[in-house]
Amino acid sequence: MRSSGRLNFLLRLLSIGVLLLALTVQAHAQKSEADFSYATPRRVVIQDVTVSGVEYIDPRVLLQIVGLRKGDTISLPGNEITAAVKKLYSQSLFSNVSINLAHQESDHVILDIHVEEQPRISRIEYVGVKRGARKDLGEKLSLKAGQQATEATLDQAKRTIEKYYLDKGYRHVKVSARKAVDAQNQNAVVVTFEVERGKKVKVKEIEFVGNTAFKAGKLRWKGFKKTKRINWNIFNSKKFIAENYKEDLKNLIDYYNKHGYRDAVVVRDSVYNINDKRVGIKVWLDEGGQYHIRDVKWVGNTVYPSPVLNQMLGMGASDVYDQELLHKRLFVDENSVSTMYMDEGYLFFNVQPVETNVANDSVTLEMRIVEGPQATISEVEILGNNRTNEHVIRRELRTYPGDLFSKTNIMRSLRELAALGYFNPETLGINPVPNVSDGTVKLQYTVEEKSADQLELSAGWGAGMFVGTLGVKFANFSVQRLFKKEAWRPIPSGDGQSLSIHWSTNGTQYQSLNFSFVEPWLGGRKPTSLSLSFLYSKYDYSKFLWNPSDDYFKIIGGAVGIGTRLQWPDDYFTIYGEVSYQHFVLRNWRDEFIFSNGRTNNLSLKLVWGRNSVDQPIYPRSGSNFSLSLQLTPPYSKFNGKDYSSPDMQPNERYKWIEYHKWTAKAQWYAALWGDLVLFLNAQLGYLGYYNKTVGYSPFEGFDVGGDGLAGYNYIYGREAVGLRGYANSSLTPRVQNGARMANIYDKFTVELRYPIILKPQSSIYALVFAEGGNAWYDLNKFNPFEIHRSVGAGVRVFLPMLGMLGFDIAYGFDPVVGNPDANKWQPHFLIGMPLQ
Repeated sequence: MRSSGRLNFLLRLLSIGVLLLALTVQAHAQKSEADFSYATPRRVVIQDVTVSGVEYIDPRVLLQIVGLRKGDTISLPGNEITAAVKKLYSQSLFSNVSINLAHQESDHVILDIHVEEQPRISRIEYVGVKRGARKDLGEKLSLKAGQQATEATLDQAKRTIEKYYLDKGYRHVKVSARKAVDAQNQNAVVVTFEVERGKKVKVKEIEFVGNTAFKAGKLRWKGFKKTKRINWNIFNSKKFIAENYKEDLKNLIDYYNKHGYRDAVVVRDSVYNINDKRVGIKVWLDEGGQYHIRDVKWVGNTVYPSPVLNQMLGMGASDVYDQELLHKRLFVDENSVSTMYMDEGYLFFNVQPVETNVANDSVTLEMRIVEGPQATISEVEILGNNRTNEHVIRRELRTYPGDLFSKTNIMRSLRELAALGYFNPETLGINPVPNVSDGTVKLQYTVEEKSADQLELSAGWGAGMFVGTLGVKFANFSVQRLFKKEAWRPIPSGDGQSLSIHWSTNGTQYQSLNFSFVEPWLGGRKPTSLSLSFLYSKYDYSKFLWNPSDDYFKIIGGAVGIGTRLQWPDDYFTIYGEVSYQHFVLRNWRDEFIFSNGRTNNLSLKLVWGRNSVDQPIYPRSGSNFSLSLQLTPPYSKFNGKDYSSPDMQPNERYKWIEYHKWTAKAQWYAALWGDLVLFLNAQLGYLGYYNKTVGYSPFEGFDVGGDGLAGYNYIYGREAVGLRGYANSSLTPRVQNGARMANIYDKFTVELRYPIILKPQSSIYALVFAEGGNAWYDLNKFNPFEIHRSVGAGVRVFLPMLGMLGFDIAYGFDPVVGNPDANKWQPHFLIGMPLQ
């Protein structure tokens, strides 16, 4: 009994002890929590920081943002926690942020940063946006599915959409964005952009107030370069685009400055709505007075005396103070003052025109020159050539280590690289890296490779049949790497050689195979080219390929040519010589030709002298290309002892060895009129002559005039196809007594305006309008350069690297063709494989 009583007493005592301990711990906990109040903040040490709630964001990045690190001493509560929360909210990445006390031991704490991420975009939808515009906006918007839908990103996207439509002339466009919870995806939203385009706004009227020096029409044309009224000019947009308008206000003042009105200002301007589709513009001007140059003084010049600089500047006393021309003559033009210095190595040259005295209507200019030391080229570096071998690029450059820096040589080098056709001419660049300490400069040429190989397709109509051509052209081929397995990717390339194979056919009766190879730098030391070509062609009257006819016209031939670049009169000139031979076989030939049976040989020498300074091959903007060529055979009739006046001589005997001399002159000229608007002029003249009047004109090597300029079937006669749009193929080639078409003299003239739509390595597209005229005659005595067939038209050209030049023209021929009433008026022309020149 006593033992049981003692046990109960001990149990009660233990229970009381546990209860007292629990109460003590609870009181301590309550006291600890009470310690963390804004009234009584405590300094604690961060033992650790954890992150919870994140799904896509790296916790380490989040910890870097908040700036709370293990070992830091902070106040709880305090400014450190408040600042960390604000930092997280400022990122616009989270919809909810809290920093909680996860654990405390004495004055050491563990903090937990808990965040709820902003919902992510599951998809983007559009309302009021057409399919084509959706694709464009998808490329322009930086907002993509998977990104967070923050207010900042949505606002940026709305501004991008608004600008897209403003640039298209929708001045009243409104864009809104809304988010909707995506029930199919956790923490995701669907973003919908709703667009109200409104009407496309165009400029109806442009009015100027205060203009006395220039009429309003002149200011609209010359001052407002992009903002135009509704008119006939197809190359200018009539849409109102705010950014273009602001730029044109500056252009307007530049136009005044160009004519000496240095004080001209736009006082104010107004853009007002005429209706929901038209706006008007009103600009108030203060022109000021016109200024002239009183005097030009040069300071700091030691290399060139002032009279030489004045002559190079081309501006002096009493000239209109044209600030644009002054800038060009100092820095921009090919023969500017800056270019003159830089061509002598003065890379660090600078000149600052200063108006030292402005009085009444005159300005005294002081040209303050810093010539600097001459710079020597230390290194020439090529960047971006991942296909073309470096020696192919370097041999075209005019800048070498050790030479003095020369701006002209750099520009010429860029022109030669563009002319190769291996690189994107729009991105060719030069980066001079000067080293002032040792007076040297490193030149970095940057190139962007483009595909120069082509799968060539062409088509033409001749002799009543359609002829198609399929060919391949490898413009950057490498014979040296032909037997290297690793070079076949897909073909050996990089050495700048050209290899082409063409096959032409009409299906059953006509087949032609052409092969050519060109090595532009024979031996690799000088720009001496070697050309090789081979031709096989056959036309027969068979109806099926597997059942050839014994009646045919067959040609076998080849040519070898050598050309080189000249140094005089300048190094744009070239000379080329070629020896060619063709063997013609006719058997029961029933076409309209001078004889039906026999063999004919054509052995000739061709010489071409020309000059080509065109800046690039695809869309030239400047330069010219002219050539004079003479192709001649031996005068067999002068020494073979045959009597060609005999009426008994058969045609196949008369033309067994054909004789002729063929002269052609061609000239082309390009000039940028306004921005990328290019004027193209073309003139051609050709004549096929004879040595002996009793022999007469050769039945081969004449001209075939009219149409698209594609050779087609008429190539079998060795005729040169000359396109003349607005007229049917061959329609201007005169007929002779036996009914065959033969032209021995022709002329052609073209005026063309071109404007680019797209100029990129993947494709180049430009539109054109043209006026053309020309004619063809059988005999020189009937030649009349003013008796031409005229036409006008428009077209488009598309250059695709793998297909070459494609095009379509529609032209109207004004002058009727005798004997062929359907040959003129509206004529379509499809061009495949080459541009019509």
